[in-house]
Formats: sequence, C-alpha cells, structure tokens
Amino acid sequence: QVQLVESGGGLVQSGGSLRLSCAASGIIFSINDMAWYRQAQGKQRELVARITSAGSTNYADSVKGRFTISRDNAKNTVYLQMNSLKPGDTAVYHCNTVWLGYHYWGQGTQVTVSS
Repeated sequence: QVQLVESGGGLVQSGGSLRLSCAASGIIFSINDMAWYRQAQGKQRELVARITSAGSTNYADSVKGRFTISRDNAKNTVYLQMNSLKPGDTAVYHCNTVWLGYHYWGQGTQVTVSS
C-alpha cells in the first residue's frame, strides 16, 4: 500500500532552518508529482510547495525565496528545506501525492517557530 512518512520537524527559533523529509513507498516515485502542505491550528490546509516528476517547482507566495523543495528519486524521498523561518510558519506539515486517482497523505510533522 502507499505510505508517506515525514520526518525532520521540531522547535526552532525565528530565523532558523529545518529540513523536512518524506519517504514514499507503494508508488512509482519517479513518475509522481510530490507536494508539501501545511495546516496551522484553526486554519485550513494550504499548499506550500510542489515538485513535478520532471523537477519543476512551484511555491506559495508566503514561502518563496525561503523554502526549497527537492527530490531524490533513488531514495524515493522528497525534501523541504526551510530557511528564515517565521512564527507564521508554525504548522503541521504533510507530504502529499496522487496515485491512481487517489490523494495520499503522510501523518504529518510538527514545525514550531518561536519568536
């Protein structure tokens, strides 16, 4: 079955950095677009960044210039490098993909940015 397992979250001070990882199984990773979403408490889930199978990327305006999404097809893993973190980035971050018409989500990893 499809599994997405995130790691790398934690508590960091404003201006700091974190790198999230998402290991995927049960899909042909190299042909799948991958994405990171986040959900802050009391808010709707929002798209943070997406990377296509060809390596094209797009970002939410709020993270452009600070976050970088990348992928390693040999490791079936997608990454989110987050720099210059702000308290507004505090949220649970989820990995996402669509496989055979279904959306799949990881369990999420908490990112907390203190001021």
